[in-house]
Parts: sequence; C-alpha cells; structure tokens
Amino acid sequence: MLSSPVLIGRDDLLGLADRRLAEAAAGRGELLFLAGEAGIGKTRLLGEISRRAGAFLVIAAGAAPGDAGSAAGLLTDLSARLSRHPVTAEAGERMRRRLREEPAGDPDRHRRMLVTDLVELLDEIADRPVLITLEDLHWADDLTLEVLARLAPRARSRPLLVIGTYRSDELYPRVPMRVWRTRLLTQRHAEEVRLPRLGRADTAAMAAAIAGGTLATAAVATVFNRSDGIPLHVEEFLAAADGVPDTLADAVLFRAEQLSAGARALAGAASVLGRSFDLDLLTAITGSSPEALDGALRELSERFFVQARADGTAFDFRHALIRDALYADLTPLRRRELHGQAAEAATAAGFAAAFISDQYERAQRPGEAFPYALTAAARAAALSAHQEAAELYQRALRTLDPAVSRAALLAAYAGELAAIDDNEGADRAYAEAYRIRLDGGEPLAAAALLPGWVAVRHLLGDGLDRRTAMLRAGLPLAAGDTEVLAQLHAALAAAYMLDRRLPEALDHGRLSHGYDVDATVGSVLLFLGRLDEGYALLESVITRAAEADREREAARAYRMLGSSASVLVDYDRAERWLGEGIAYADRVERFNDRHYMAAHLAHVRWATGDFDGAAAQARAALADGRGGITTRITALHVLGYAALGHGDLASARDALTRAAELGGAMRELQRVSPAWWGLAELALLDEDHDAAIAWCEEGYAASAAVQDASYLFPYAVSGTRAYLAGKGPTQARDWLARVSALLTERRIPGTLGALDHAWGLIHLAEGQTGKARSSLSTAAGFWAGRRRFWEGTAVLLDQARCAHRSRRPGEAAALVAAARAAWPGLPAAWLAGTPAGGSALAAQAVLTARELEVARLVASGHTDREIAGTLIISPRTVAAHVEHIRTKLGVTRRTQIAGWLATVEPSS
Repeated sequence: MLSSPVLIGRDDLLGLADRRLAEAAAGRGELLFLAGEAGIGKTRLLGEISRRAGAFLVIAAGAAPGDAGSAAGLLTDLSARLSRHPVTAEAGERMRRRLREEPAGDPDRHRRMLVTDLVELLDEIADRPVLITLEDLHWADDLTLEVLARLAPRARSRPLLVIGTYRSDELYPRVPMRVWRTRLLTQRHAEEVRLPRLGRADTAAMAAAIAGGTLATAAVATVFNRSDGIPLHVEEFLAAADGVPDTLADAVLFRAEQLSAGARALAGAASVLGRSFDLDLLTAITGSSPEALDGALRELSERFFVQARADGTAFDFRHALIRDALYADLTPLRRRELHGQAAEAATAAGFAAAFISDQYERAQRPGEAFPYALTAAARAAALSAHQEAAELYQRALRTLDPAVSRAALLAAYAGELAAIDDNEGADRAYAEAYRIRLDGGEPLAAAALLPGWVAVRHLLGDGLDRRTAMLRAGLPLAAGDTEVLAQLHAALAAAYMLDRRLPEALDHGRLSHGYDVDATVGSVLLFLGRLDEGYALLESVITRAAEADREREAARAYRMLGSSASVLVDYDRAERWLGEGIAYADRVERFNDRHYMAAHLAHVRWATGDFDGAAAQARAALADGRGGITTRITALHVLGYAALGHGDLASARDALTRAAELGGAMRELQRVSPAWWGLAELALLDEDHDAAIAWCEEGYAASAAVQDASYLFPYAVSGTRAYLAGKGPTQARDWLARVSALLTERRIPGTLGALDHAWGLIHLAEGQTGKARSSLSTAAGFWAGRRRFWEGTAVLLDQARCAHRSRRPGEAAALVAAARAAWPGLPAAWLAGTPAGGSALAAQAVLTARELEVARLVASGHTDREIAGTLIISPRTVAAHVEHIRTKLGVTRRTQIAGWLATVEPSS
C-alpha cells in the first residue's frame, strides 16, 4: 500500500482545530465530532491535530467492532490508556476498578451513579489542557455515549477538548450513535464537522505526492473517477494500478454479506448497469415486483450502498468502488446473462447506442454490439468527444462485422487516437490500414492515409527525410486525383516548414489548397519576417476552420500561431493565442495540440521571468504528452531553462541534454536549437568559454543552413560573451558580423534588439564606453518592451559595468539594485565586473579609505556627530567627507549612499 506523505485538502479543518485547541487551552473546551465515510481521512486528520496540540496532555482511545453490544467497551480502552500515562495513571486505575464493579441493588441507580462517577473522574484530569481523542464512535455502546453526553457540557468551562470520529456511512438504523449524535447536536452540546471528498485538484496533488511527481491529466482523471476523491481509495488504487484493490473489495463484500438476500441480489444486478442505474431498466432485468424493489432499494440506501437521484428515476452507487466490487463478485455466467437482459431492455427503451453496444459486448454478442458501437463512435467524434470515440472505434474493431471494411475503421480509429495524443497507437492503426489498402488494390485510398500517418510519425520522432519520402511515395499512388494530391503537397509544405526550409514549403503550398496549407503558409510568412501577413492569415484560418467545425485544422492553426509568436518574442500575442488555443483544444479533445501549446506557454512563462510557473507547466505537459516527441522536447528545454534560472546547473544539464538528444534525432532546427542555446548559457555560467563557443557555432550552422533568424537571435549575445571571454574582441566582432547578416536579412522585429546588446558588449570590451552606453540603453529598452526577462536582466548588469567603468558609481549601483530586485537569485557569474562583483575592492576604486569608512557608518544610520565621535574627527570634516562621497557617487541622499554600499559590500 502507498501512503501520501502530506495531508491534502484539510487546511480549513486544521484551522478550525487550531482555534478549538486555543479555546480549550483558555478553559473553554468542547466535544467535537469529525464525521465522514470510511477512508475519508479522519484518523490522519486526528493524528495531525494531536501533533499540533503542543502543551496538551493527549490521551487516545477508540471503539472496536462489536463494542455497541457490550457495555463500556470504549471506556475500558480509555481507562487502559489513562493508566499507562504517568500523569493520569491513578485516575485510569480508579476508572478501571469502577467499571469492573458489579451492580448491587437497583441497576438503574447503579448506572446513574456509575455515569456520574466516570464523568467526575474525567473532569478531574482536566486540571491542565487535555485532549482526548476517541475513534470510531459508530461502534460505541450506550454507556460510553451517555458518559460523553454528560461530559460535553462540563467541557465548556474546562481546558478539555474531546474529539471523536465516526463513519457517517455506518450510522445504520438502530445504531446507538445515530440518535445520541442528533440529540447532542440539536442541544448544542457538541460541534460536528464533516470531511468532504477531495476535489480533482486535491486528488491530483495527493497522487503527485505519492508518486513523487506530476501525473498525467488522464491518469489523474482515472484515479479521481475510481476513487471518488476518498483519500484511502486514492492510495489503494495507485498501489493496485489495475482492478479493485483486494483490501477495499473485501471491505465492501463484508458489508454486502450483512444485506438481506433480496437486497444483495438487486445490488449485483444493478452493478452491471454501471455506477448509475435507471430504475425502469433495473426493473426490466430483474423482473422484481414494485414492493420487492422498493424494499431492497430502501435497505441499500439505509446501508449506504446507493443513493437516489433528486428526480427518483435513477440511483447512484455511493462510490465507484462499491459498484466495482459487487460487479467483480458476480459469477461469469450470471454476469453475461444480466448484460444480455440489460442490452435488450435498453434497446427497447431507446437508450444511447454507446451503452447498448457495451452491454451487448459484455454479453458476448458481438454481432449485435458492432452496429451500435460504430454509430456511437461516429456520434462521439462529431461531438468532439475524441476519447470516447477512440474507445468506441476500438469496440467496433473488436466486434467487427466481416462485411465492413477494416481499413476504413482503422483509419477512423487512428484519427481519434492521434487527436488524444496516443501516437504509438495511431501509428499502428495507420500502418495496418495502409497495408490493407495496398494489398487490396486500393492505391488512392492508401495515399489518402499518408498525410495523417506522416503527422503521427513526426510526433514519434521521424526526421524530415523519412517523412518526405513517405509523402513522395504517395504522389504516384494518387496520380490523377487532384484532392489527394493537394493533401500530399500540403503535408510536404508542412514538413518543410517545420524544418524552416521555407522556399520549399512555399513551393509545395502553391500546389495545394485548404485550411492546412493556409496555416502552413501563414507560419512561413512569419519566419520570413512578414509578420502582418502571417498573423492575419493564421487568424483567418482559425476563424474559418472553427466556424466550419474543422476542429483539427483550427487546433493546428492555433498551435502554429501561438508557438510561432512564442519563438518570435511576441509574448503578448503568444499568451493570447496559446491560452485560447489550449481552451479550444480542451473543448474539442485535441489533446496532442493542447499539450504542445501548453509546453510553448511554459516557454513564454520562462521567457517573461516566471521560472516556477514555467517549470510547473512544463512538467504537466511532459506528464500529459503521451506520444508527442515535439511536446517532450519543448517541455524539456523549458525545464532546463527554469533550472538555470534557479541555479540548479545539474538539473539544467540533464534536461537540456535530453532535449538535445531527442531533437538531434529529428534533425529539425526548432527541436534542437533551443537546447543548444541553453547548453551554451550553461557553459557560460560554468565559465567554460570554449564549450559555449562550440554550442553557439552549432546553433549558427543549423540556422545558417536554412537562413533562419528566429532561433539564431539568442546566440547573438551568448556567442559574443563567449568569444569576448575566450578569444577577444576581434573574433567576437567576426562572430557578430556573421550573425548580424542573417538577422538583418529577415528583419524579424523580436530578434533585432539582440544586435544592439551584442554590439554594446563589444564596445564595452574595447573601452568605448560612450558607444557601449548607447547600444546597451537601446537594448535594455528593447528587452523590456518585449518582456524578455533573461537578456533583459543581464543587460542591466552590462549597463552597470559600463557605468562603473565610466566612474558613475551611483548609476551602476542603481542598475545592480534593479537587476537584483527583478531577480533575487541572480547567478553569481553574472555579477562579475559589476560594483557588486568585487567586494570592497570595487568600492576602494571609487572612494578613499577614509571616505569608505564614513560611507559604512552612514549606511549604518549614524549621524555626522556620531561618526565624528567614532573616527575621532570633527563633525565639519565628516560633513565634507559626506559631500565628497555624494559627488563621487552622483547621489543626493544618505540612503542612496547606503544602497550603493549594499551593492559593493552585500554583507555590510
């Protein structure tokens, strides 16, 4: 069994417990009930409350099954616990002796006296803050409950908090606790809080805590649906992986054994209908009379197996576990018989085709299941329920009518699998369909499968050569059919565009038509620098495709527009279209598109300085993206960037290396270049300038091969830094000249600021501080306007170095302070050469030794007179020193002197 290391979703209840503990410590105690169904976490919560009790004396006891039928079961356990504690040992022994006394004379009087004495004994121990915890009160006997009822009012004026737990789903009729609890609550002698089931978000958090990492959204949904948000069930289902955990199933079946024969049989019959069951359908398959059915349902409700819907026409099992355990307990033949009866009755009643197909298949009647599965799959696909459609097409394949084309069914199935990001499954289905079409003498139909299949192969990592070869092989198969030929050329245009071979993409685009090719051409225009045309065309595709219910084409246009904007440093636009695209893809269940856009949104978050948000989003995209290598690559390089931002160089190297390996196998610029740039930045932080140069040259060569600017621009600054540090200004100029040629040819607005930044670095290295100041100032405005955090923070430090060398220490200090305010975790390597990077030596280069002493005392808040006394000089001399310091630093206030000193001597 697995166990969550943290308590999830109970912060409000812990807050209430903290308040009640504080009130009890002040002499205002009470009786508090923690109520909830089995497995909801009452014991875990009670344990956490006990740990928070601090100075309280904590005594824990509990009832056991069968205690309700014997007197003082829980009190006996409580007396034993009291006896074991040194502080309460005497009281515990007295309670134990009192409970053992045999009644003499009037038994009613003996009981009244016994209750009084026991209450007095418990009251006596509350001469200090005491917490008594009592578990499983649903099993408690009458005497125990009577003692607690008499104790509850007394606790109001004592430092005594009594917390009892009970299972709300075991308060059956005639259970003593049922009436007793109601009386105490209505008389306001006790307080009750109910532990709710966990919502989907808390279930995800608990599953992640158990698994040690983010789980895929689909996996979380499965756990949530199976566990109903009951913490114990979450733990058990995660441990069991498949099927119903034996421990939970046995608990359900033990409870089921207590039912009457009629109720037990009805529960089994209802289980074949699912978590929810229709009353008329249940009547039809059981043939029970209304009286027998009502009686059995009433018993199942009172025993907390089922609950009625508001309209009374249907019932739900209280949790999926109950239904699953009862269903698994049916014998195979009985199960098959009930499914057959349910299918026939559902058909006659006009139930949904999906339900009918499931019932017929489970009844092992495939011929009757197939047409309903096929109809339901088509309807689900039309409603954008692609997950359901994939499952229904799979059922149709299992129950296939020999007269129906298997290839057509496989093609439809493959399309649904691709939509939900099951790319390996889609690949297998496309491959089989393609083989069947060719073997069956249907070349045109085989060629029509290739665009979809190649798109899947791309997501599985096939390189450009293999994908284009597959598509070109389809051209002769489609000879004479203009529509299929256009689809193949559109797919070729997309393949070349993804590798940033833009002229070839346009050539094939001219031979095609439709939404897909328009989206491809729009992206080509963007990377050619024709942004207005490209954005307008992509936005038009989104509008037209969405209005025509062409979900695949609309989702693709969203992802191309949003991801392109994220690469082109157009983050406002990227956030808008990625956000809208993710919502759209969620709505129409295009999960591969959704995960890819989520990974790019993570990139935008990193680029704008939200390292934590970027890492969380990237991890989620990585967990969700079951088959998409492009999603994995993007998420990995974002994780690497975020780790760089947090100074975790080992994690950064691991993520970026994995991204580079995956991208290198695909040999696509956009897959590999971002990881190489991250590795170049990592090498700079390690001060391995040769390695940084090598990575930058790799990035340059890949971009130069296709005349790219969009992936090259970050290398402009990184490569310039590497060459300046490792080779000198001459080779840095040569590097920047090569990079500039590509960037200025494309003239993509979001890339050009990198040139100002890089030239500023070269001018600074050559001692041309005036030119450096101008270039760096332009770059700073550019990065700020573009919201690019990484270079935008770095340029502040570059400006600080420039100001420092120009003997403008006040300005330098302010720039360093601004960088630190924006990014408290600035890499130490970045601070080299700034006023903050050389400790007191930097200060001594600006101020004399005496001025530095005065500055330190000013920073400590001393007045001129106090400084004079400390240094044994006159106040007038101190004032003169302060004035000289202000002049040198270019500041006007004493607080600015302190701020400057904090940048050059952070420890001061």
